[in-house]
Amino acid sequence: MFKPSIFESLYETREAEQARLASSPEGSINHYMSQLPVQITGPLDDLMIELPATCEPEFHKTIVVVPFERSPESKRDREDAPWRRNDGSWRCLVIASDHTSYPVGGHRIVVSESQLVRGTIRTLAPLEVRVEAEAVSA
Repeated sequence: MFKPSIFESLYETREAEQARLASSPEGSINHYMSQLPVQITGPLDDLMIELPATCEPEFHKTIVVVPFERSPESKRDREDAPWRRNDGSWRCLVIASDHTSYPVGGHRIVVSESQLVRGTIRTLAPLEVRVEAEAVSA
């Protein structure tokens, strides 16, 4: 059984995660994710996340999702190995998209945690409230 010392983590290092993803077949999403930095290190629940590009920039489509339910898949390669980092997947609601396969309007998709943590957090622009001068004086 894996027993970390006081200075070791129960999870694989970021470098080990990157190497594991890079060992996926070339051209796969996991292989491509190994080349991108982790952008989000905290909890993913209820964030608006723009997924990272998974292809050539000129063919990239924008997809923004909100993760709401995690399916843990973290496992160990061996009993004496650490747990895999960012190895689960999330059910996500698509809230913005220009991709015809992932329309907005209640469409839900499953996205790997390794892809979500390499995405970009998006926020809503503040709503400007205009008050008409006539309506105020009336």
